[in-house]
Amino acid sequence: MDNKDVVLRMKELNEQLSKASDAYYNTSKTIMSDAEYDRLYNELESLEKESGIILNGSMTQRVGFEVTSYLPKVEHPRRMLSLDKTKDREQLKSWLGDKTGFLSWKLDGLTICLYYEEGSLVQAVSRGNGEVGEDMTANAKHIKGIPLRIPFKGKLALRGEALIGYTDFERVNDNLPEGAEPYKNPRNLASGTLRSLDSRIVAERSVNFFAFTLTDADGYENNSFAERLEWLGSLGFQTVFGKLVDKDSLIPGIEWFEKEIVNNDFPSDGLVLTYDDVEYGRSLGETVHHPRNGMAFKWADETADTTLREIIWSPSRTGLINPIASFDTVELEGTSVSRASLHNISIMKKLNLTMGDTVSVYKANMIIPVIGENKTPHDEDVVTPALIKTCPACGGEVKVQVSDEGVETLFCVNSFCSAKHLGKFEHFVQRDAMNIEGIAASTISTFVEHGFLRELSDFYRLKDHRDEIVSLEGFGERSFTQIVEAVEASRSTELSRVLLSLGIPNIGRAASRLICAKYPSAEQLEKLTSDELTEIDGIGEVLANDYTEYFSREENLKEYHDLLAELSIKEAPQVAESSGISGKTFVITGAVHIYKNRNELKEKIESLGGKVASAVSNKTDYLINNDIESGSGKNKKAKELGVKIITEEDFEALI
Repeated sequence: MDNKDVVLRMKELNEQLSKASDAYYNTSKTIMSDAEYDRLYNELESLEKESGIILNGSMTQRVGFEVTSYLPKVEHPRRMLSLDKTKDREQLKSWLGDKTGFLSWKLDGLTICLYYEEGSLVQAVSRGNGEVGEDMTANAKHIKGIPLRIPFKGKLALRGEALIGYTDFERVNDNLPEGAEPYKNPRNLASGTLRSLDSRIVAERSVNFFAFTLTDADGYENNSFAERLEWLGSLGFQTVFGKLVDKDSLIPGIEWFEKEIVNNDFPSDGLVLTYDDVEYGRSLGETVHHPRNGMAFKWADETADTTLREIIWSPSRTGLINPIASFDTVELEGTSVSRASLHNISIMKKLNLTMGDTVSVYKANMIIPVIGENKTPHDEDVVTPALIKTCPACGGEVKVQVSDEGVETLFCVNSFCSAKHLGKFEHFVQRDAMNIEGIAASTISTFVEHGFLRELSDFYRLKDHRDEIVSLEGFGERSFTQIVEAVEASRSTELSRVLLSLGIPNIGRAASRLICAKYPSAEQLEKLTSDELTEIDGIGEVLANDYTEYFSREENLKEYHDLLAELSIKEAPQVAESSGISGKTFVITGAVHIYKNRNELKEKIESLGGKVASAVSNKTDYLINNDIESGSGKNKKAKELGVKIITEEDFEALI
């Protein structure tokens, strides 16, 4: 197996181990047996020793997070210049001439220089002003695509782009604190993240690094730009994707990248063409402003004129209400576009918009729709479209906020605004709660944005909004019918599901079943006291306090009553309190073969009055593991504590 294959296998192993670890520690689910985990871990450890490569974030190397008071300034050993740019394909073709070039993505992030000695990362420095950058070594240890150790022992220097993908950009914006202004684009987010003084933030935001050039490598000689990048990939670096081209294949190559950009999760504002002959490129020298060995190709934005029809106000999780321009549909970069975010009130005012204006629209980086200019002249500043008076999601009060930079934004002041609590609706439809199939988080967000969902019971009134939903982009008669059928199927349900669906802090599936088994009346549930709750085996003081706090709020009681009015509560299956395992605590690990899966086994235990925990402790009565002789962590823990290890067959005999 060559180094390239080794790196790919190591990435695969790290991903599998990371998912298993995350599931075990953060969701109390086991997606991999301990024996399988140990086998994969040992394989990864062995590959690291054999290759001398340790990838960033390796499960064998847990790098501690660092907090610094400032980022030290570092002078670059040589100036970092920007490439000359063109939007003319023929000019680019003429520049390449009869040479072979390497055509790659021009990634839109922050350029970072990496320095290695004796196979270890010793320094990471941002581009800064090209002469002086900032030391980002602590943060670089948590950037994907930067290996902590490499098999090459000589001094090594390279450059690359650190950035955040669109998917993670949206995730970070969705989880900002209430009232925080969202980041405008992935590059702004990456810039702020990489300059953070707490490296934990870098890890949480999933920053990626793509090497785009090898600067120096003691003793390594290769004159091909493409092969030098491939060599960096064999050392464990994530490298920018590119293709070798000549004067005949250059323009078809550009066209390929243009089509592919829609599938690219990482922001790109063009392409870079570099001479593959490294020495030839160096011999050309540089100007005061740019090196002569490469040229940047910027996308020539395709624009279209259209008519503005409406300003739609879109509430978000943060409380901000963003203006969205809705206009007559135009075709841009091969897709239909009818909306573009205006981001805030200040931008909307600057464009001086009124309904019916002719506006030019383009796609920033060929992806994000943007209104470029308003082509309709106005004699004076216009105040329209008027700001909305109430939040479209909750109907609550709104106010204008002004940032230190003078940027005006609209904000919903209602702390109970449904848009700020999208997680509540997402939890409500989950399988263990109301089990409404086929309603994705994006669908819920759209329904909240349009005011269809303000409280939980509104799910059962979605059919009243048929005409509006069918006309929404991405929806139609078929999807509307599927949603309504799924909602109607959930009307007949068990009381424990209703209790779980409310999203009361710390009241999960097991707690809701225990409470409803003891108090099987919807009316009783809202009146329970802390003392009554703590009398139930398995319900502690913290859970009891969270429960009573929830039902003490008038708005929660109203939502509960409104929800009950839409439902038909059926009797839950009786728990066999006198069974042989009633009150016993089990932990399940490894593969099962009598039951379909571990969830089915878990449900069987709970139906007989038993409990299922995620980890072995001194409160565990039995560990179910079909591999009794396994050297897994759970088996070891069970033996240490004297917990009996049984197979599925033993369990069947027990019940």
